[in-house]
Amino acid sequence: MFSGIIEAWGEVTNLRKEQNNLHITVKSHFTSELKIDQSIAHNGVCLTVVAIKGNEYTVTAIDETLQKTNLGWLKTGDKINLERCMKLGDRLDGHIVQGHVDQTATCTEVKETNGSWMFTFEYDASLNNITVEKGSICVNGVSLTVVNSKQNSFSVCIIPYTYEHTNFQTIQNGSVVNLEFDIVGKYISKLVKG
Repeated sequence: MFSGIIEAWGEVTNLRKEQNNLHITVKSHFTSELKIDQSIAHNGVCLTVVAIKGNEYTVTAIDETLQKTNLGWLKTGDKINLERCMKLGDRLDGHIVQGHVDQTATCTEVKETNGSWMFTFEYDASLNNITVEKGSICVNGVSLTVVNSKQNSFSVCIIPYTYEHTNFQTIQNGSVVNLEFDIVGKYISKLVKG
């Protein structure tokens, strides 16, 4: 379980294909605190640490994950949003995030709004995911509030702190991002559609 509050950036240092799997090696300032079999969200995708060496660790994304997320587009040197799982007893500053990406979206507009930024994303509505105005959405692992909710698009507003401390600063028109829709909204949508 995660909160969608990004703890750090990681830098992708190596990508290795093995059959349909992708082994992703990441350099992070908190690698020394990790252990094998620990869960970490990478751009919002929950992956398990399988190896640790120095200040780098490796996780493995299987084909199912690569098909539904933007991890297959990673390149060496890319910055990736990282969050370790929540500890019981901590405050929940974002919203409940599972680390299970529902689908990807494409950025269709980035607009600077005199000190902050508005990012607009379009997604495939045929997959039955929905947003609601002022509801929660997780974009590349970042817990955000939805504005301008439409059937297949929405916007989020990014404050300078979030812009500077996440990979939102690398997102531009055409960038593909990971989306995890609000868990409560997903259950309600499924119940209503029966």
